[in-house]
Amino acid sequence: MLSTGVALIDPQKILERIGLVRGMRLADFGCGRTGHFIFPAARLVEDVGLVYAIDILREVLDSIKSRARSEGYDNVQLVWSDIEAVGKTPIPEGSLDVCLIVNVLNQLKNKTAGLSECARLLKPGGLLVIIDWQKRIGRLGPAEEHMISPADILGLTGTLGFSELDNFAAGDYHYCLVLKK
Repeated sequence: MLSTGVALIDPQKILERIGLVRGMRLADFGCGRTGHFIFPAARLVEDVGLVYAIDILREVLDSIKSRARSEGYDNVQLVWSDIEAVGKTPIPEGSLDVCLIVNVLNQLKNKTAGLSECARLLKPGGLLVIIDWQKRIGRLGPAEEHMISPADILGLTGTLGFSELDNFAAGDYHYCLVLKK
């Protein structure tokens, strides 16, 4: 049986490995209906940090809002935005410690625009964390022609001022590429 949720990608382990701690600011582009990374991140940054739940679908943000409210997460802020619209995400430029993109980059038509938007929002020394499907997984994940490898990402981010900090398996089917601005 195929693993799902935390068994597929454990957000707590990944967030701890990248060094997310109290007081930091993280944005999760394409956060998804369950907030798989949102709520573990909100716990780690505590009430003095901030987690931006960003999605292009309002109903996704409604789900996050409902859970955040019912579980008392006052440090989760909802943002309706399109990562491919550079300069349009209503977050202060250069204010983020971490920009997280999980299983989203492979879906973007303009990957460079999405990565540029993260570069704009990250502070110097901030981390761009990209988690996506490994190409060797067979029938799981998106069609192979839509998958993007760490090498492809490094090719796109080199001109944006990013350098590779870490690259590790984020479970059996995903990789995690950590880039520093």
